This record gives sequence, structure tokens and C-alpha cells, in this order.
Amino acid sequence: MDGTSRPDAAPDRPSATPEQAHARMDRLMALGIVAQHDIAGRLGLNITDLTCLGFVLEAEGAGTAATAGELARRSNLTTGAITGVITRLERAGYVRRQSDPADRRRVRVVADETAAARLFAVYGPNYQRFAALFADYGPAEIAVLADWFDRAAEIMRTSLDEVRGGTDAS
Repeated sequence: MDGTSRPDAAPDRPSATPEQAHARMDRLMALGIVAQHDIAGRLGLNITDLTCLGFVLEAEGAGTAATAGELARRSNLTTGAITGVITRLERAGYVRRQSDPADRRRVRVVADETAAARLFAVYGPNYQRFAALFADYGPAEIAVLADWFDRAAEIMRTSLDEVRGGTDAS
């Protein structure tokens, strides 16, 4: 079998124990951290600013605008620190501040028209490779992967809250 998904048969996949899968996940996460750091540098940003820019673009993709308060909450930064992030993103030409028409005291952060294209110029080849990888899986497998990513992200959020809050995970 060629490894591609077919509706009439499950593809051959190598077996792995949960421990082996966990070790592979750890390697992927470590590689992802290094890659994000290098990508941020290539874009003239630090990794925190790149992460917040991702939140801005995610909000716009959902049809909303990110607020400074939301960015602070999602990144677990103080409002003073997020002001610095927004200022650096503005100076780099990725975002601009906009008053919220419903509440002039609130600041919305919107991406510059070129921001997504600038990020895609760096991320695009990687996204294409992942699209090709996902194409090797059938709909049921994609559903399992998507479920796993969602559930794993919740575990990571809980762990991050524990680490940042100093709570004991035991």
C-alpha cells in the first residue's frame, strides 16, 4: 500500500506505544519552538510579538478584532507589557491601533493589510508541506488528529496556568 488514504481500506501505519508517541511529540514541540524563534527573527520580531501577531490574525480570521486586553489575557502578559508588544508590532508595520467604536476607551488591534502576506511568505512552504501530509490521511483520521490537537492544547493551557500560577501539579 502506498500510505495514502482510501475510503475502502485503512492505510498501513507503523505501530507505536503511547510512550513512543509522547517522545515523538516532545521532539516535534522542541523543533517547533526553535522554528518559531527563527521565524520570529526572520520577520524582525521576538517570539512573544510573533505569538501576539498570530492572535491578531486569528481574531480577524474569525471576523473580530483583537483588543489589547484580550491579547494580554491570551499571552498572559500585563497590560503594560502588551502595550510594548503592540508598539513593537506597530513599528514593524504589522498592526495598528484602532479605537473601538462602541467604547472609545478600548483599543482594538488590527493587522496591517500586508501582515498576513508577510507571514505567509515565511510560513507558506511549511503550510504546503503540512497540507500534503494531511492529504495522506482520511477524514476519520483527520477528525482524530483534530480532536487530539484540541485536547492536547487544553492540557497545555492547564499546565501553563499551573507553571505561571505556581500551583502544584501533583
